[in-house]
Amino acid sequence: MITNESRARILRLYLAEQWPIGTIAKELGLHHSTVRGVLVHSGAQQASATRRPRMIDPYVPFLLEELQNHPTLRASRLYSMVKERGYEGRPDHFRCVVAQLRPRKPAEAFLRLRTLPGEQGQVDWGHFGVVKVGQARRKLYGFVLVLSWSRRIFLRFGYDIGMAGFLRGHVQAFAELGGVPRVLLYDNLKSAVLERVGDTIRFHPTLLALAGHYCFEPRPVAPARGNEKGRVERAIQYIRHAFFAGRHFTDLADLNAQADAWCRGEACDRRCPEDRTLRVGQAFDQEQARLRQLPATPFESEERKEVAVGKTPYVRFDLNDYSVPHGCVQRPVVVLATEQRVRVVDGAKVVADHARSYDQRQQIEDPAHIAALVEQKRAARGHRTQDRLLMAVPAVARLLERLAEQDANLGSSVASLVRLLDHYGAQELELAVKRVLANDVPHTAGVRQELEQRRHAQGLPPPIAVTLPDNPKVRNVHVRPHDLGRYDQLGLSNNTNNNKQNKDNDHD
Repeated sequence: MITNESRARILRLYLAEQWPIGTIAKELGLHHSTVRGVLVHSGAQQASATRRPRMIDPYVPFLLEELQNHPTLRASRLYSMVKERGYEGRPDHFRCVVAQLRPRKPAEAFLRLRTLPGEQGQVDWGHFGVVKVGQARRKLYGFVLVLSWSRRIFLRFGYDIGMAGFLRGHVQAFAELGGVPRVLLYDNLKSAVLERVGDTIRFHPTLLALAGHYCFEPRPVAPARGNEKGRVERAIQYIRHAFFAGRHFTDLADLNAQADAWCRGEACDRRCPEDRTLRVGQAFDQEQARLRQLPATPFESEERKEVAVGKTPYVRFDLNDYSVPHGCVQRPVVVLATEQRVRVVDGAKVVADHARSYDQRQQIEDPAHIAALVEQKRAARGHRTQDRLLMAVPAVARLLERLAEQDANLGSSVASLVRLLDHYGAQELELAVKRVLANDVPHTAGVRQELEQRRHAQGLPPPIAVTLPDNPKVRNVHVRPHDLGRYDQLGLSNNTNNNKQNKDNDHD
């Protein structure tokens, strides 16, 4: 935008110094059309009189007539029409000309809408960017409800703008305000309006159930009539620059706690537009008595989702897996979720209850579920161990057959062979088993003896299995190595004493 100083310099250089328009534009670093516009608006007729004729000028009356009859006609179609009539200009310049000639809609004046205390509230969502929760990137939304008379703001942040978050915002707002306004205005949200044809509106049935429970009238505003719910629009802008800008928070609960404190504090201390002698908090104290009373029980606002449990005892919900008892596998269940908890219901019974995670690709487990599954699969775990042993050492199959013929305990034998596999490796165990079978000594002790003899013949120390407890403090302890030079000195001194004693014995 051109400044008053530049405008004064243009007028002085053109009228007093008689500079050409092109020279003024070059001197001031402006476009020549900008300089010419300043001269025309200031009343210097010489600027318009020196304008050169344009290629488009013969077609301007035709364009004005077409735009008057068809205001929405596109510039590309108009360009084709004038090109057929002999226009040879370029389309990019032609679009600029059409933009200047297209008729503007007249400015519309609006009446200031006033409401009675407790009569109306306005609801809308605000988008507040993206936050990172663990490995997930979540869009952050703010549910905003504003009382139209007192301008009392309710603000609650969340990651979900679906029906569950929409209902939850209403329930929490009514509880915070201590009552319900008689009318709530909505934009054309999908959670509020399913279909609209002219003045015919089909509301979402869940919203109608909410309105029936709290006895308020849902009323969507007309399309493209943002002035009808300007109070909530201005409130969202006020939230952006007065609360959210530069705000630091650890998690969603911390952000909502700060939002509640701000709504009760700073937001209530501002002047009330309906009565400048009152603060918003004072006006709300007067309006709260006019709100409708809350029902005895709040509306059910849990998110409900029907899912099927697969072969593993987990249900997938909101990018994460939650454990369920192993008896629920391959069965349909229902997930009920709030902001803090996730419950899994099988029929009328709650089979799992977890803290909700907003991360992604996480497994949230109940230790009791896993322990019960491990206990049931204890026998199967033995079969898996045997399969691993047979795949690593095929010769073990014949050894197990011989052990079975001798009525040996196969479970303990397999466990012993697996430990030997872990300590000595598959190749060594394979050779030892074959030697035992060749010598007709089918026993795990013979296999262990063969392995130890082979390592002793190779001059290798026996393997030492170190088993640490599951305590992470023990497993992660750092042991500082010590200098062993003193022990080397002891060895050297002992050798010196022995040599001296041997020499004394020789002299004797």
